[in-house]
Amino acid sequence: MASELEPEVQAIDRSLLECSAEEIAGKWLQATDLTREVYQHLAHYVPKIYCRGPNPFPQKEDMLAQHVLLGPMEWYLCGEDPAFGFPKLEQANKPSHLCGRVFKVGEPTYSCRDCAVDPTCVLCMECFLGSIHRDHRYRMTTSGGGGFCDCGDTEAWKEGPYCQKHELNTSEIEEEEDPLVHLSEDVIARTYNIFAIMFRYAVEILTWEKESELPADLEMVEKSDTYYCMLFNDEVHTYEQVIYTLQKAVNCTQKEAIGFATTVDRDRNTIRQTKPLKVQVMHSSIVAHQNFGLKLLSWLGSIIGYSDGLRRILCQVGLQEGPDGENSSLVDRLMLSDSKLWKGARSVYHQLFMSSLLMDLKYKKLFAVRFAKNYERLQSDYVTDDHDREFSVADLSVQIFTVPSLARMLITEENLMSIIIKTFMDHLRHRDAQGRFQFERYTALQAFKFRRVQSLILDLKYVLISKPTEWSDELRQKFLEGFDAFLELLKCMQGMDPITRQVGQHIEMEPEWEAAFTLQMKLTHVISMMQDWCASDEKVLIEAYKKCLAVLMQCHGGYTDGEQPITLSICGHSVETIRYCVSQEKVSIHLPVSRLLAGLHVLLSKSEVAYKFPELLPLSELSPPMLIEHPLRCLVLCAQVHAGMWRRNGFSLVNQIYYYHNVKCRREMFDKDVVMLQTGVSMMDPNHFLMIMLSRFELYQIFSTPDYGKRFSSEITHKDVVQQNNTLIEEMLYLIIMLVGERFSPGVGQVNATDEIKREIIHQLSIKPMAHSELVKSLPEDENKETGMESVIEAVAHFRKPGLTGRGMYELKPECAKEFNLYFYHFSRAEQSKAEEAQRKLKRQNREDTALPPPVLPPFCPLFASLVNILQSDVMLCIMGTILQWAVEHNGYAWSESMLQRVLHLIGMALQEEKQHLENVTEEHVVTFTFTQKISKPGEAPKNSPSILAMLETLQNAPYLEVHKDMIRWILKTFNAVKKMRESSPTSPVAETEGTIMEESSRDKDKAERKRKAEIARLRREKIMAQMSEMQRHFIDENKELFQQTLELDASTSAVLDNSPVASDMTLTALGPTQTQVPEQRQFVTCILCQEEQEVKVESRAMVLAAFVQRSTVLSKNRSKFIQDPEKYDPLFMHPDLSCGTHTSSCGHIMHAHCWQRYFDSVQAKEQRRQQRLRLHTSYDVENGEFLCPLCECLSNTVIPLLLPPRNIFNNRLNFSDQPNLTQWIRTISQQIKALQFLRKEESTPNNASTKNSENVDELQLPERFRPDFRPKNPYSESIKEMLTTFGTATYKVGLKVHPNEEDPRVPIMCWGSCAYTIQSIERILSDEDKPLFGPLPCRLDDCLRSLTRFAAAHWTVASLSVVQGHFCKLFASLVPNDSHEELPCILDIDMFHLLVGLVLAFPALQCQDFSGISLGTGDLHIFHLVTMAHIIQILLTSCTEENGMDQENPTCEEESAVLALYKTLHQYTGSALKEIPSGWHLWRSVRAGIMPFLKCSALFFHYLNGVPSPPDIQVPGTSHFEHLCNYLSLPNNLFCLFQENSEIMNSLIESWCHNSEVKRYLEGERDAIRYPRESNKLINLPEDYSSLINQASNFSCPKSGGDKSRAPTLCLVCGSLLCSQSYCCQTELEGEDVGACTAHTYSCGSGVGIFLRVRECQVLFLAGKTKGCFYSPPYLDDYGETDQGLRRGNPLHLCKERFKKIQKLWHQHSVTEEIGHAQEANQTLVGIDWQHL
Repeated sequence: MASELEPEVQAIDRSLLECSAEEIAGKWLQATDLTREVYQHLAHYVPKIYCRGPNPFPQKEDMLAQHVLLGPMEWYLCGEDPAFGFPKLEQANKPSHLCGRVFKVGEPTYSCRDCAVDPTCVLCMECFLGSIHRDHRYRMTTSGGGGFCDCGDTEAWKEGPYCQKHELNTSEIEEEEDPLVHLSEDVIARTYNIFAIMFRYAVEILTWEKESELPADLEMVEKSDTYYCMLFNDEVHTYEQVIYTLQKAVNCTQKEAIGFATTVDRDRNTIRQTKPLKVQVMHSSIVAHQNFGLKLLSWLGSIIGYSDGLRRILCQVGLQEGPDGENSSLVDRLMLSDSKLWKGARSVYHQLFMSSLLMDLKYKKLFAVRFAKNYERLQSDYVTDDHDREFSVADLSVQIFTVPSLARMLITEENLMSIIIKTFMDHLRHRDAQGRFQFERYTALQAFKFRRVQSLILDLKYVLISKPTEWSDELRQKFLEGFDAFLELLKCMQGMDPITRQVGQHIEMEPEWEAAFTLQMKLTHVISMMQDWCASDEKVLIEAYKKCLAVLMQCHGGYTDGEQPITLSICGHSVETIRYCVSQEKVSIHLPVSRLLAGLHVLLSKSEVAYKFPELLPLSELSPPMLIEHPLRCLVLCAQVHAGMWRRNGFSLVNQIYYYHNVKCRREMFDKDVVMLQTGVSMMDPNHFLMIMLSRFELYQIFSTPDYGKRFSSEITHKDVVQQNNTLIEEMLYLIIMLVGERFSPGVGQVNATDEIKREIIHQLSIKPMAHSELVKSLPEDENKETGMESVIEAVAHFRKPGLTGRGMYELKPECAKEFNLYFYHFSRAEQSKAEEAQRKLKRQNREDTALPPPVLPPFCPLFASLVNILQSDVMLCIMGTILQWAVEHNGYAWSESMLQRVLHLIGMALQEEKQHLENVTEEHVVTFTFTQKISKPGEAPKNSPSILAMLETLQNAPYLEVHKDMIRWILKTFNAVKKMRESSPTSPVAETEGTIMEESSRDKDKAERKRKAEIARLRREKIMAQMSEMQRHFIDENKELFQQTLELDASTSAVLDNSPVASDMTLTALGPTQTQVPEQRQFVTCILCQEEQEVKVESRAMVLAAFVQRSTVLSKNRSKFIQDPEKYDPLFMHPDLSCGTHTSSCGHIMHAHCWQRYFDSVQAKEQRRQQRLRLHTSYDVENGEFLCPLCECLSNTVIPLLLPPRNIFNNRLNFSDQPNLTQWIRTISQQIKALQFLRKEESTPNNASTKNSENVDELQLPERFRPDFRPKNPYSESIKEMLTTFGTATYKVGLKVHPNEEDPRVPIMCWGSCAYTIQSIERILSDEDKPLFGPLPCRLDDCLRSLTRFAAAHWTVASLSVVQGHFCKLFASLVPNDSHEELPCILDIDMFHLLVGLVLAFPALQCQDFSGISLGTGDLHIFHLVTMAHIIQILLTSCTEENGMDQENPTCEEESAVLALYKTLHQYTGSALKEIPSGWHLWRSVRAGIMPFLKCSALFFHYLNGVPSPPDIQVPGTSHFEHLCNYLSLPNNLFCLFQENSEIMNSLIESWCHNSEVKRYLEGERDAIRYPRESNKLINLPEDYSSLINQASNFSCPKSGGDKSRAPTLCLVCGSLLCSQSYCCQTELEGEDVGACTAHTYSCGSGVGIFLRVRECQVLFLAGKTKGCFYSPPYLDDYGETDQGLRRGNPLHLCKERFKKIQKLWHQHSVTEEIGHAQEANQTLVGIDWQHL
């Protein structure tokens, strides 16, 4: 490197390198004023090292700094060579029991849900794997960087605080000893000196603010005049903005600008919103010192790692008060100037704090105190700062406040709770006249600032997260002070954002509501935690209750005046209240103070404080009407919104109501309002409560005036008002049901917390079965993100595992259905109707009646016990009676069925309640709950309305109430049961009811009979329907192809046998002169575009199949091969590594060629119009000839013509002569080839003088009956010829990535190659899945292979005859050498199947000029035998000779002796370079295994070429079918007979093959060759546990930006490379466009197709080309059978082998592009993504 530097730099270097660290350190040891010495040294050397021209070399700077600057300090500190000194210190030090590893970005972290004290306690991967928590329920997340591992911290874990590694270090930490005892005095003194100087220097220089001068003691004598322009980073400008600005400002290329931008993002920093980018011009020496200052801080961090003693000294130095008193220590100075530092500097010093102050328990406390004292300033800095939270020192709060002991200490000593809350209140300054928060419009800036302020709530949450077990008096006092501050905060929220109903016109500006709800959501957990703290100590609870009540009184003081009192009376009860109309006055949804009081009131009941110390509580002062007033208004508001009375208030109100009930807020909003009403009812006369309620619901009129309903419905014809009133009555009844029925919160009813969760789950699952994640979302989370679901789910639900798609589901256990409550208060309207539907359906299936009676409820706690009386209060009975009356006279009134349903439910609840009371009654008590008697009494004298019971009996037979009959019957049945229980008690109900009941039962009987018949009829109907749908399903199953255009190899059953009339006993032979002759089948097909049917004939119009041709590396054994210049590349010979093939697939849909042409033209026209309109990509690329199949929308890019078997058309000459054997045939062909080559030469050298001679020569050389001047006639119609050319050109264009050119001689080669490659890939899939070769293939595959093979066989008719003959000669020469072809590949470098297909399909071009009577079949057979023998030689040459101990001396069967003989021949020809002769058994086995794939491919090829049906033996799975294949392909079972029969010519051929220099090189070990059978390519092996992938990715750094961590590491599933995706640093240029790392990789690895796993998102990514891509569900599932895309839930993920196989299958079947096409068609958002930048 030095040589590249300019000479003066080299000179400087020399002087620097001559410095000796030892001498300098010696000088320092003698110095009197050490500070001055060190500073002079720094002043002299730092600028020399760190100011080095425009191109810095960071490695070089580091080396020099270590040598000249840090070296002397290390010598000074150790007093000897640091290489010996530090290890000594390390030995003397006891290893720490704390881990303290600081996390990098993207590193996996683990938290144990069972043992962690709170979710911020995490372990690094190493500690986690060595801890007990790996078997618990854990959560896995990726770190954002900056936290550290809590292993070894006993306060962080309930159990298992140490992993195995750190447990060893815990033996002697009982007594807290001073770590300095391990260091000698002078080391302590020297360390203290050097640390003090260096730390001070670093702090001074980093917080230095002048731009062109240094601190006095660092100024240099001669000062250079170079300056740097520094560009600082910020979190607002995007990459694009910075790049663009740089290009303009500094005049650099885009590439350089991208480089700069990436560096800025990593390092220097600052700005916000619309401010410009911050730029400073600084003197080079200041920049140098600042760089070194950072280097120093990192150095300090690494030095203290050697010994706890050194760490302790650094902490002392850092926290020592300076001369200026308060806040003058070095640590304070750094913290307070945090927001002025740039990003790089911040992260360096935060790391240092973590590794020093936070790792030393004594100083952690001192630091915590400093942090708390400066808390307000730090937070204010952060709010105005322009960096994200993780770069602010305020972020350290999570490390300090979550430690329980520190949090308690800071609360008691520093009054931390009050400080945090006051700081928070100071930032929200806008208040209205009543002192409530008022938020201005929620602009971006506002939202940004508000987000910052919310971090304070997080801090408060951290402080409260662990509840105290024992309370000291100081803690009580300070907590209550904090509680006061908190009440102040809530008081500012009580009643904020009030709203008034819009009448007349719609609201113009939607009012601001989000901020208030955001605040409420953030505070939800804090409010719950405050209550938990209060609950843990009785004294605190009593005090808190009093304080809260007092604040509530203050809040109410401001509201009540001015609202005049009124008196209400119904049924002889009257109550005083105020006149207030929700629909006219202001009302607010925010009532946190009332709700907190409700929470505390429940705690009084739960902890029984209410009964122990009633005298300490102000319960007698409570005014129930005041308590219930606001919550009641809020609930009425919801009811009126549902009734549509507030429509004109716009969406903001709808959203507020939504969140009020939403699972995130309801716990501290809606639920608490219900509790507050329950509290009120339990303390007042229920009649009074009901009247106030009627008045607030604005329904008092209807129920207090008799016959009001009748008048009302006749007077008001306006349907809306009637509808509104009905809804309000329904809502009010619903509310009463809730008040009585919702007793599942501990403290209201006698239940515990798990009962509450069970009930939530039962009601969620009664809507429908749910996946784990859905369930978790529908349950409220506590502050630790736990729902408590796992502990109870087993009791109430079964888990159903997922299949290949979908996810695992929980289903409700049938025995839990009886706990279902139709009016569960957390159901939304939609959920309620779904649940009702589902439950009734279930009951019908179980043949039960469809009543959904109210479930039996647990008893109330004593404090709430009087609540049930609301059911039997007079006003309630009056309401019920009135509604039933309306229902009986159903025409006179406006009433609704759901109103009636609710009344029936309430009656049911009352009966259940009375039944419970009677069952649990003790001797001396009288049951005061006498609902049954009250409903049997008719009304009072003047009206004499019938009793409720009588009305129910009337309604039971009302034809218009069919739905509710079962429920009414259930009520009457229960009523009788309760009455029987009452019989024992003296008061007997009125007698007249008996009669009606008796008569009832006889009526019941014949009704039951009718019902039974109806039921039987219904069942019969259902059965028939079920049979029909079953038949339909069978039809779909059997004809899947029609319904599902997917390449499922095992799906459908279209047998390959062409149902031809072949006798079963004859042997079927696919080729050769003895080929089985199949009668020609006529084929009729229908065009999908014009629906016209046509027969496939040679001379008719062409019919075509939609097809998709793509390059493929699925079978490749060598992905690194790259065609340099496709224009000059010759693809004639395919290398056996199949590095890149051309694959053709088809969806099997048939069109007329001209219909397709029209269709494609319209697609093109549409595309041109679209381009003018909008620049969105479609899912197909029309410019590349792509289109979607008009029927199934499958991606296609060309069409294959449908043909009859072409061989029958060419092979129409008589076979009169005896067919020659192989040797004769080879001679004949060689002569013909010679003649052709001679003629070619003649044509190319025009020499007219010698025409006569040449004719004579001709006479001599032409073999008999060979007519090279003969040109065969093309049998096909024009349109078929055109289609042959179309498909051939498409294959050529795609396969070679060149421009289409019909005349190019390589077109036929590409067609044959595609045919061979497609057959090979199908054979691979069948073998991998152990399917039989000719088993039932899906018809689209079958059609595709047939058409492709026939097309390839017919394509020579549209190519130039001489070109095809030339190809044949060259291919033939690779097996039978002749003089004119020199540079041909050796036998090891030719894929024999490709060679076979090429020879067979090119042979007709030669054979058509031969009139000697040799048939095509004979040629096929000889070519096939010749290639097979060449393949056997290939296998023998490359077979490996490991002996398996199965050494059988003498060969037992003829195959073995034959193979040994052949091997000896080879041994002789290769000059003994071949390895020693292995056993015959081993050789025969490897030949058989190696040749199997070739034989299977050949069988498929000849089957489709000649149309001979496959023998039934090969159609069944099981054995290897070797013999059957040989018979079908007319091979001898002993393959070596081929060599023996043709030994004369074969020996010379084998000799010529073996003498090739490449074969020699291979045998001497100088090169490799492919071994047979080739192993099937698989996707890479993925680890079972996903976290090991995350870990691997977190260690992966971007290859281009010097060790920086990659933001989106992406794993290629084909080859296993990790790539840095989606970032500017790794973009490369591909065909003139900038593309991301993944897209570039697809071209080198998958020839344009890629399958990737995005590790941080746990998402599979499919890419094809530059514009196509889609996301696919990953193969990793959690224990609940769900994927976690984006790793949001953090459940442990494990590999699902079946899903991974499915992805592998898509890849093997070349369906990735098709999958992307379908995904993009189905989801338009995918089309807009810039896939090429991934």
